[in-house]
Amino acid sequence: MKNLVESSRFKINLLLIMMTIFCFSLSAFRYYISDTKVFLFLNWNLFLAWIPLLLSSFILAFNIKSKTSLILIVIVWILFFPNSPYILTDLFHLRARNEIPIWYDLIVILSYAWTGLICGFISLHDIEKRLSDYMNRNIISGLVVLFLFMSSFGVYLGRFLRWNSWDILNNPFGLFSDIVVRFIYPMEYTKTWGVTLLMGVLLNFMYFTFKWAGTNDEKELQTENKTFNGLEQF
Repeated sequence: MKNLVESSRFKINLLLIMMTIFCFSLSAFRYYISDTKVFLFLNWNLFLAWIPLLLSSFILAFNIKSKTSLILIVIVWILFFPNSPYILTDLFHLRARNEIPIWYDLIVILSYAWTGLICGFISLHDIEKRLSDYMNRNIISGLVVLFLFMSSFGVYLGRFLRWNSWDILNNPFGLFSDIVVRFIYPMEYTKTWGVTLLMGVLLNFMYFTFKWAGTNDEKELQTENKTFNGLEQF
């Protein structure tokens, strides 16, 4: 039990839960003060952003190694992963309103966006760990880049075409049609590819900064521990 509490994953999950509670408190307070439901939808968006993390945590917690099961879970994970960075685009809703100062609304949206994004990045890192059992590092890095660009395309579908992850079941033919036509006639949908390309680049920069910063911290800590242990033995 002590090892669990002291583990970095436990601390991260606890922090994410605290961040989620903070987000909910901000929106609840806003609703109480203004008696308007303007940003209550962010709670649903954040719930969807948690799903990729729950799926990747399930893979690691139960040590899923069956290739068939892993592929199925990763496919579902891919469908929900765009919900994590999607909340960044909710900044579109930021504007001056009489009942609440704009700075408060900015903090509300940024809090949800940051929490959702971190949920997504941690889940992606989990997927990397599991795939490392089957693939070499270069292939995994390529898949990560692909996942992030696919995610940015999914964000476009959600923000501008108003599709969501559930529509793969509710209206698969309509969703498939909107996707295929953009691949067949790319020059007629420059907005689609502009958003996908630029947001994909941004997400890659953000994710690899998040990943490599954490990796460097772990290496420095290990080096310090080895040095300290060596001095103790000396």
